Amino acid sequence: MECEIVVHPRSSKARVAYVAKVMHVWVTAPPVDGAANDAMRAVLAKALGVPRGHVTLVRGVSARYKRIAIAGLSLDEVRARVGDAPTD
Repeated sequence: MECEIVVHPRSSKARVAYVAKVMHVWVTAPPVDGAANDAMRAVLAKALGVPRGHVTLVRGVSARYKRIAIAGLSLDEVRARVGDAPTD
């Protein structure tokens, strides 16, 4: 399954939430040398309960707006799991 997300680097707290039907991922890492992308994959994997390798960056390596692929989950499953995701 692929979807569009918005990443917010240098946040005070790592979390995942839907805002106006768009998935937003807040990470504490800065957008330097791929650190925010690595953190985004880790935060999403934890929130979705999947291995980190199942979260792949498809497009947007240096942009806030990214396209990701999540292996093994449907869009409905992702939405349900993000709604239940821990906030820290």
